[in-house]
Amino acid sequence: MEKQPSLAGKLWLVGAGPGDPELLTLRAARLLASADLVVHDGLVGAGVLALIPPHVERISVAKQRSRHTMKQDLINALIVRETQSGKQVVRLKGGDPFIFGRGGEELDAARTAGIAVEVVPGITAAAGCAAQAGLPLTHREDASAVSFVAGQCKDLSDQDWSGLAGHGRTLVIYMGLATAHAIADKLIADGVSPGLPVAVIERGTTADARVVRTLLTDLGDLVAREAVQSPALIVVGMVAARADALDCLGAPGIAEQIRDFT
Repeated sequence: MEKQPSLAGKLWLVGAGPGDPELLTLRAARLLASADLVVHDGLVGAGVLALIPPHVERISVAKQRSRHTMKQDLINALIVRETQSGKQVVRLKGGDPFIFGRGGEELDAARTAGIAVEVVPGITAAAGCAAQAGLPLTHREDASAVSFVAGQCKDLSDQDWSGLAGHGRTLVIYMGLATAHAIADKLIADGVSPGLPVAVIERGTTADARVVRTLLTDLGDLVAREAVQSPALIVVGMVAARADALDCLGAPGIAEQIRDFT
């Protein structure tokens, strides 16, 4: 049985949005101002962190691919321990806590420990970055369904993505830069057209944002050729042709192909 919530402190799992501090919710901003401790990820924008008052303690648990400042079980233990000590703890996560943010794991840890916990949603990267790029994830002419997947999963070739990309569908891939070649090969092998438009949104919603566009067959080469850096999203589908993006096609004649989709 789960323990009864402790009255000593409270934990909030808060979404920081995709980077731009103006996309932070009012509730999230209020909690940052009143917290005793903020435990934050590396993807939280500098402008959001600047909203934390100087007297509020902060701990970074930034993660990078294959390199973790703190493993997830230790993060769980940290936020539980600090909340049980009587603090008002904000666990600040890039985007939305429940979209590839491991918020569900942290919620489970809090419930098991019997501490009071509340989730404050944030704008996930797919919605925020696509909006800045003028890229509608759904469109009556192009897509009536949208799916989010993680591109850095182990054994990517064994993941079942059947039906997630193609006619009438939009696929948004988080954390897919390192596996971009494998992602393109996987989708094409599953029957997705090599000529389907794709857009890559780099550092979305920030002043340094960049959006580049190509065709699925060129995706892996594009990422390498343009030296795209994380964080970045990959959007696969007809809607990608609607993005405010720079066409960056690697082979002669492909530029004409992408114009056929607009």
